Amino acid sequence: MSLVGNVESLWRYPVKSMRGEELEEAFVGFAGVYGDRVYAFKSSASHKGFPYLTAREQQHMLRYQPRFRHPDKTAQPPNLSEAESLAPGATPLYPEAEDWIVDVETPSGEILSIDDAGLIRMLSDGIRDAHNLTLLSSDRAMTDCRPVSLFSLQTVRQIGNEVGVVADKRRFRANVYVDLASAGGFGEDAFAGRSVRIGSKAIVSILERDPRCKMITLDPETGEANPEFSRKVAEAHDGKAGVYAAVLVEGRVRRGDQIDLLD
Repeated sequence: MSLVGNVESLWRYPVKSMRGEELEEAFVGFAGVYGDRVYAFKSSASHKGFPYLTAREQQHMLRYQPRFRHPDKTAQPPNLSEAESLAPGATPLYPEAEDWIVDVETPSGEILSIDDAGLIRMLSDGIRDAHNLTLLSSDRAMTDCRPVSLFSLQTVRQIGNEVGVVADKRRFRANVYVDLASAGGFGEDAFAGRSVRIGSKAIVSILERDPRCKMITLDPETGEANPEFSRKVAEAHDGKAGVYAAVLVEGRVRRGDQIDLLD
């Protein structure tokens, strides 16, 4: 076992492709970060294998800020302490549907419930293709491929240097941003096929490097695209940046927690 870095920040994204929220502490379960991507908008114009409306089609989705209406009930499972006390550790419950409800702040400052028809009209505005949108909700995070994503600050800086700008880490939409002991970027690539422990309990298996798409070209504040991000990652890094992970042992993680390579 060896110390490889620390948790710099933790993030979850209550609504797929909208802005994320930074957390001091998160419960990382088998389905991913608790409260991550529990809502999404299904589009009739999207591929059946990936039916969601995302910022790839509606770039201004990144300017919408979702917030849980009952943040105290979405911080961790309601029976977490009791479940952890049962050997070997029972899988905790997820909250009732009414506790998951989200309010969304629009770019104009208006606050709408996630199920407000007016929000769907706003998200449909300006898209070239016809998109009939339907709200989806799920206990399990509706992530693109894997439950948890990790990204190092060193990789953020290197990509920014390659593009010639100061890169905003939020562009990469990771759950766990890590500050690695190694100085260079893309150090997390070496963890693929291995397991790491985050904090005192949570263990994740690093499955693969993360293939990147148009999302990394989009400014997290404005939604405007800079194709250089995608081009540089494609040319210099096989189109991949950051890593995907599956959860082997559930547990709470906190900002500043150490990250240990286990095998």
